[in-house]
This record gives sequence, C-alpha cells and structure tokens, in this order.
Amino acid sequence: MTTLPTYMNAMLLVGHGGVDKLEWRSDAPTPVPGPGEVVIAVDACGLNNTDINTRTAWYAAAVTDGTTNHSASDAGIDSLRADATWTGQPLTFPRIQGADVVGTAAALGEGVDRGLLNRRVMIDPWVLDSDDPNDLSRARYLGSEIDGGFAQYTKVPAKNVVPVSSTLSDAELATFACSYTTAETMLGRADVQRDEVVVVTGASGGVGTAAIQLAKARDATVIAIAGAAKGHQLLALGADSVIDRRVDDLSSAVVDAAPDGRIDVIADVVGSSMFSSLVPLLAAGGRYTSCGAISGPLVEFDLRHLIYRDLRFIGTAVCPPGTMRRVVDMIEAGAIRPVLHATYPLEELAVAQEAFEIKQHVGNIVVTVDTTSQDQGINLASPVDDSHT
Repeated sequence: MTTLPTYMNAMLLVGHGGVDKLEWRSDAPTPVPGPGEVVIAVDACGLNNTDINTRTAWYAAAVTDGTTNHSASDAGIDSLRADATWTGQPLTFPRIQGADVVGTAAALGEGVDRGLLNRRVMIDPWVLDSDDPNDLSRARYLGSEIDGGFAQYTKVPAKNVVPVSSTLSDAELATFACSYTTAETMLGRADVQRDEVVVVTGASGGVGTAAIQLAKARDATVIAIAGAAKGHQLLALGADSVIDRRVDDLSSAVVDAAPDGRIDVIADVVGSSMFSSLVPLLAAGGRYTSCGAISGPLVEFDLRHLIYRDLRFIGTAVCPPGTMRRVVDMIEAGAIRPVLHATYPLEELAVAQEAFEIKQHVGNIVVTVDTTSQDQGINLASPVDDSHT
C-alpha cells in the first residue's frame, strides 16, 4: 500500500502578470493517479522560457517585443487571455507550472507496471494523444495545459515516465527535459549532417547549450552567438567559435568564422533583428530552425532568399514520441552533460524566475523540492481503483 499526503506544498500561478502571480500554498490537493497514471514525488524541476512566457501572456498576438520585457502586462492582461498560451487557448487558473521534473515514482494507477514504483525517473513533458501522437493539435505540455512540477507531487501518464540510471544529481538531471528534447528536435528536423556548419543563437541558454552539444555529437561545426563574457564556457562545451552578440557587423563575423564562409543551418531562439541578419547567410539548400523568439517575434525578410536558395524554414514546438527516451539514453551514456547555473528552493521560485529573466546565466536554473509533509492522509491500494480519480 502506498501512502500520500492529502495536501502538498505547491507554487500556484493564479493569473497572467508578474511574479506576484505566483502564490505559495501548503494546502494544494495531492494528485491521485487514475488508470494508466503515475504520481511522482518531485525532487527537482527546471525553469524554462515557457514558464515566463505563459505567466506574462507573451504568446498573445498583441505582444510584439521580447520575452523579458513584461510587454504583456503593458498591453493589458485581461484582454489577452483568449490567446495568451502557446496553443492559442485560454489557460485554466490556478495552474502549477514546471516541465523539467525529476523525482521518484510514488504511486501507480491501475494498469501501470508495478516495477516502476520507487524508481528514479524523469518526465517527458509532452503529453501526446494516445490514439494519434502525431496529431499536434491534441498535444499538451506539462505545466501549461496540465499541472507540472513546481510542487511536491505531480501526476502524468505512465508513458511519459522514463526511468533513469545516472550518478548526476536531481538538480543536474532537471536541466535536460525541455532544453535537450527541443534542441534534439530542432537539429533532427533540420537534418544536420557531419561537417555541416550550424549557427546557434542564444547559445548560453538552456536550448543553446544543448544545441551545441547535440550538434557536436553529429560532428557538425558549431558557431555560437552569445554575450562575450560567456564565451569560454561555450567553447568548453564544444563550440568551435563564439561570436559576441553585440558585435558591430554580426553577418560578417559569422561568415568569417565559418569554414569557406558556408552556413548550412541556423538554430535560432532569439528572432527579431538577428533573424534578418543571419538568414540571408544560409547557403543554397540551407535550413533555418527555430523554437523561440526571446528578443521579439516580428521580423522583416526578403522572400527571395527563401525561394531562390531553396531554403527550408522549420518551426519546433511539439517534440515527437521517443525524443525524451533518446535524451535519457545519451545522459546514461555520458554523451551529453548538464549545464546547471544555480538552484533555489521551490518556495523561492519567484526569485529564481527573476534571475532567469535577467539572462545573465549560462545553462539552466533549477528549483529543488522538499517532499517532507506532516500529513499522511491518503492510503492508496495497489493498484488504485477508479473511485480515487
């Protein structure tokens, strides 16, 4: 028999806006697993841009500037609710955010392999439709459409639970899920090949540091663009060269850094003016792949570059089935490594998010969770019957 507390500590997002919309609660109901579900005792959970974007309603069409400028608040949060999430659908409040969950399988629903109980696990944050996982319109994201890991416990379908065997700490493992599955999908969809030249923008962030490592694993040449002070860390991760994002002539600097001046792939998380500077550099048949636009979503572009160079533009949001499993396999093989900048206790999530928004870090910021609870009020038989759902 498994025992869970009736209530848990959790950080609730209670509306769109600033960090004042994050509310600490010690009486949030502990989730109970239904058929095919697993409750995870959360040990650590990473922060990502999607947490900030959702809180500030940056996804709304009326917002036109960067993700760290709190522009949604200025534009009027209430009027933006209808399209203030990545799906374009209203968010249900309160919501527990947090996608990069690492913890222990604490309770299993009916039909779940009993061998999973008490295993150390990571979570695939993309909850895809069981009948048609390739139907992107039905995809849900942990911490957005369903409650996530900024709490002592979270509940996910068993198919999203990936056991992991690693000597890395919980906080280190919590740097991987969102950033590395996103970067792996970006590079995979762009079909990055050996000896191709890949330009990574926003290279010091979670996706950027992941893309450097994953591109090098494909034997590509990597040109990283980031703040000059972060260059030595990116070179240590495997970047072949690092260009200061504030350089006077970014286009010329990138071409000079590329062998023979050829650019095959741009992996972009920045958008805005960087898009206009870099895309014209792509060689014929080149690929531009993007998962974000932290400096702003609106760009100017000459379509003749797309048409007459046979370019491919690739958006990356939903990661396909099996991506998280590949990332965990690489973790266990030691093929990729975490880039952990700092940890904060869960109750200091607001402080952690403010540090995240400043963008002075390299890699990822993670909150750690104390699963100690005074209340032990839910006794779960094995397996859990439907009356508990």
